[in-house]
Amino acid sequence: MKNIKFLALLLIALIGFNACDQEDDLVFTAQAPIQGIVFSNSFLDEYVLTAGASNNLGERFTWKDANYGVPTNTTYELENSILGDFTDATTVGTTDGNELAVTIGKMLAFAEAAGLDNDPNTDLPNTGTLYFRVKGFIGTEGLPTYSATQELTVVLPEEVVGGGGAFEVASWGIVGSGYNNWADSSTYPAPKDAPFYTTATPGIIVSYVNLLKGDIKFRENNAWGGDLGDANLDGILDADPENNIPVTAGDYKITINTNDNSYTIEPFSWGLVGSGINNWGNTPGVSDAKLYYDYTTDTFKASVKLYEGEIKFRMNNTWGGDLGDANLDGILDADADNNIAVTEGHYLVTLDLKDNSYTIEETEVLGLAGSGYNNWGQDLWDHDGNVDTPDVKVSDAALTEIQPGVWFAENITLLDGEIKIRKNNDWGGDYGDADLDNVLDQDADNNIPVVAGNYVISIDFNDPSGPKYLFGKRQ
Repeated sequence: MKNIKFLALLLIALIGFNACDQEDDLVFTAQAPIQGIVFSNSFLDEYVLTAGASNNLGERFTWKDANYGVPTNTTYELENSILGDFTDATTVGTTDGNELAVTIGKMLAFAEAAGLDNDPNTDLPNTGTLYFRVKGFIGTEGLPTYSATQELTVVLPEEVVGGGGAFEVASWGIVGSGYNNWADSSTYPAPKDAPFYTTATPGIIVSYVNLLKGDIKFRENNAWGGDLGDANLDGILDADPENNIPVTAGDYKITINTNDNSYTIEPFSWGLVGSGINNWGNTPGVSDAKLYYDYTTDTFKASVKLYEGEIKFRMNNTWGGDLGDANLDGILDADADNNIAVTEGHYLVTLDLKDNSYTIEETEVLGLAGSGYNNWGQDLWDHDGNVDTPDVKVSDAALTEIQPGVWFAENITLLDGEIKIRKNNDWGGDYGDADLDNVLDQDADNNIPVVAGNYVISIDFNDPSGPKYLFGKRQ
């Protein structure tokens, strides 16, 4: 009986050893997908890359899943190659979904690594190709599969020599009843003359200014003596008697050629319009949100409160030639269906007319609130023209940071009353002027009294005495 049991155990052991030997010979082969990864988004003919639009979307890569014939959890990596053969592949991003976004800033970095630049003084090209593909794999060691290589043509607009900013405030300015009541401060502080700025062309200076109905002249250094007008209105400045230049109310670009004293005055303003700002311009008395000129960057800017909706850029508060962004690449276009979707918040919007690039960046916005403007923020306004949506509080009179630390607004109508300056249409950390020394403070009882009129308003946080402000009454 003992021998039978022993033989049975021996047979079982032999079978077990044999099974182990066979198991060592098993080879598992990863299954290649039945269908590989295929891009599903449409690509542009070329991508214009500018540093000013670095935070904007460059491209959103989307693709269809690889098909392995059975349900699988697949990891995807978007890869970039400078050489184009992916021997130098770098991973742009990883996901278990079907899309990855790449910013213009990231594409600029790839372009620079590929030897492209926008400097016209170098031999490096400003146009080239970036290479992308999607890698997919199961688990951590699964056999990878790849999409076809997608080539993107990118363009880095060359810098305009002398035209990319670094301009200066010229010595000339605009004075008159059409701007600052001839700088008469006998009854109330008046604005300084509207400044001109240098340009890329020697001798050509330009001013972007809001004028009132009245007369203007041009003078240097905010002082009389040697001032110029146009007695016969022939477009050539002179020092003749009775040479005031009549103007009508509106926004203008005034250009002076100091080489021959010729000048032009033309309607000019860029603004924001849409359901996200002013009911597409259909609300009586509500203009587009004006963009102000920043000479330090040669761009136009607006600090604004936006609402959930859409916006576009247009010139002179009129339709025709308006611009949006159909493919959301940070470059304005006149394509169909190019409204720009926005969410509610406070933003700095910057427009560069040299290449039509733009940015919309969330930021703090300074504005005026009070009995002298919007009933301390309690007045209501139907911003979208829709009776089914509730009215919103009237936004404060927004100022725009036109240079670092310098905030500005013009053509602001105030009422008899008091005002304060606050951030993002909300209380907390607001500014006033307790001792009325034109330096903002956060003391108690610091409301600023104002009288009804049309104003140019500026605040300079760079002033060593503190945030120096001026409410310049024009009318």
